[in-house]
Amino acid sequence: MTKPAKKPALGRGISAIFGNSPEVAINSIKDKNADKIVGNIIELELDLIETNPFQPRTSFNEEELQGLASSIEELGVVQPITVRKLDGENKYQLISGERRFRASKLARLKTIPAYIRIADDNESLTMALVENIQRQDLDPIEIALSYQQLIEQVNLTQDQMSKRVGKKRSTITNYLRLLKLAPIIQTGIRDGFISMGHGRAIIAIENPEQQAEVYQRIISDNLSVRDTEELVRRLQNSETPNVVSIQIPKSNNSKTEVPTYIKENMSSFNHFFGTKVTVKMSKNGKGSLTIPFSSEEDFKRIQSLLHKKDE
Repeated sequence: MTKPAKKPALGRGISAIFGNSPEVAINSIKDKNADKIVGNIIELELDLIETNPFQPRTSFNEEELQGLASSIEELGVVQPITVRKLDGENKYQLISGERRFRASKLARLKTIPAYIRIADDNESLTMALVENIQRQDLDPIEIALSYQQLIEQVNLTQDQMSKRVGKKRSTITNYLRLLKLAPIIQTGIRDGFISMGHGRAIIAIENPEQQAEVYQRIISDNLSVRDTEELVRRLQNSETPNVVSIQIPKSNNSKTEVPTYIKENMSSFNHFFGTKVTVKMSKNGKGSLTIPFSSEEDFKRIQSLLHKKDE
């Protein structure tokens, strides 16, 4: 069948605006011709864009990027990236949209729709961090590090951050407290071995070595958050605190075993959707599949995959 038509370009290219001699001396909104690009969406050459050194996210799932690249090949870039014009150069720096930028390169596009801003380093850092905090697919440690950067480099108070990112101050405080955990535990949260709830329970222990012992106990005994809270409580009340020797009543959180026929086929689901699909089973044998998405663009990518499957 014929492929669906790609979305039309969202803006004109630099050459269409300035001809063959693009204006490069636009450093403020008051400069000549600034109104032609600043605050507008234009088709910007990928080669003119550099990544943002302030980007809090350091790792990108290659499988998801390939899935997004396939979607871009079919539908084009749905949501423009945001860039800032660099002083005195015909170069631009990413503020937000690095996944779209990387995927567009994988799709071998020459240009990408971009919203142009004039921003200094502090503004760029703030916009990049706030945009990342609002994402749904960041792990708790990445979010905590973003909050910490806003405090240390932009000199924002927790109250100011609360207003800027639309989160309660108590929520921000809870994230920042995770950075007091031993490094091995922070890594465990980032890699998904334990949850933020586990981490919050461990924070009550000040000794980093004892924190690590509790972490190992959580992994080895598959403790729930409630189990961990009880372990920490008993550990703090014990006269001779020894993590291994403390007995706790296991909470009744047994899960229905996922059948073999599902386990054997989950990798094909993950590969097809370009993301980790999860399955839940009930005791009567019925189940459900959950397909996570991180943005409107990611949702539309998954939607297009299902439409192509129907065809």
